[in-house]
Amino acid sequence: MNFLLIVMSGIFDILANLSLQKSDGFRQKTWGILALILVGIAFLLLSIAIDNGMDLPVAYTLWGAIGILGSVAGAYYFFNQKLKLIGYVGVVLVVIAIALLQLN
Repeated sequence: MNFLLIVMSGIFDILANLSLQKSDGFRQKTWGILALILVGIAFLLLSIAIDNGMDLPVAYTLWGAIGILGSVAGAYYFFNQKLKLIGYVGVVLVVIAIALLQLN
């Protein structure tokens, strides 16, 4: 159950990040307000998972990684924003870090 809450929280975080991009620095007020609402939902779900007993380091790392990976993919797909090679190396390191954390 906690893992599902973290995944859902990560999805809301990704949607918030993409909405923030669409807000154009909050010049598009609707997108900016949507981003704030979505990030609030993401934090609420994260806090519920932690309150239900998931360890903070595990919850936050998974949530952050989902957000990072999803935001990179979303920015590439929706906004044609590409990372440099070193950025993709960083993404691979995030995946490795998650795998190592799961061994803990």
